[in-house]
Amino acid sequence: MSIFSRLANRGIQVYALVGESGTGKSFRAKLLTQKYGIKALIDDGLLIQDDKILAGKSAKHEKTYMGAVRVALFDDKEHRDQVARVLQKNKIKSILLIGTSEKMVQKIALRLQLPPPQKIIKIEEIASREDIEKAIRSRQIEGKHVIPVPAIEVKRSYPRIFYKSIREFLSKSKVRITGKKEATLSEKSIVTPEFSKKGRIEISEAALSQMTLHCVCEFDKEIRVKKLTIRTDSHGYRLIITVDVPFGKQLTGLIHNLQQYIIDNIERYTGILVEEVSIIIDKITAASPASIERR
Repeated sequence: MSIFSRLANRGIQVYALVGESGTGKSFRAKLLTQKYGIKALIDDGLLIQDDKILAGKSAKHEKTYMGAVRVALFDDKEHRDQVARVLQKNKIKSILLIGTSEKMVQKIALRLQLPPPQKIIKIEEIASREDIEKAIRSRQIEGKHVIPVPAIEVKRSYPRIFYKSIREFLSKSKVRITGKKEATLSEKSIVTPEFSKKGRIEISEAALSQMTLHCVCEFDKEIRVKKLTIRTDSHGYRLIITVDVPFGKQLTGLIHNLQQYIIDNIERYTGILVEEVSIIIDKITAASPASIERR
């Protein structure tokens, strides 16, 4: 990321909407843009402004779930550079980032050369529990997703996944979100992603454990893993690793670099989101003869 890019985007106001997958974030995105006067939004790999797709590619067009995650995270340099250039060219002053967790929207902001979100709104703040549960059921049973742009935009770019369009007036129950009393017509598109037709791919704890152990060994063969615990929730995976480290290592820099190495490699090759890597040093062991000779 160049210094010019950071300076060019410094004045942009960045907002974020976060919530579990399928809870209705895309459906309610336009209500938030109205409330805060936000000019554009990033949703599943697309840059959208004034009901038009300005740049990017839709994660919902991907054939696999993991491919969709990579697109949503702007994992591809060409993809994120294209969107970043359009953001600068159009001089967009405010933008809403949509993601499943705070870490995800922060990563999107970093990759698009944007400041960190100044305000993060959780889906629970703008939707009732009943509405969220209804959205989740619809996602699980029907596999339908929302792109917050009119049908003409989706049909032009992604005709194969287009399902139908819906038009909605801002009702009294939604006045609390926008703060406005007048009715507003909003059109959204319902799509059926390729990966939704084929089912979701997940990674087992055994496979993730193997990858983590491989990362540690690749990073430093002298670090011995004694215990590995994997926890998962709606925000991503959390890894707790207990290790023995040889005497003489610079621990602060070593552990930080190891954490980042594990996160970067697992996210790059799987598309899953690693929310946290905690490393516990159990013992400082005697240095091996080979390492002493190298010194």
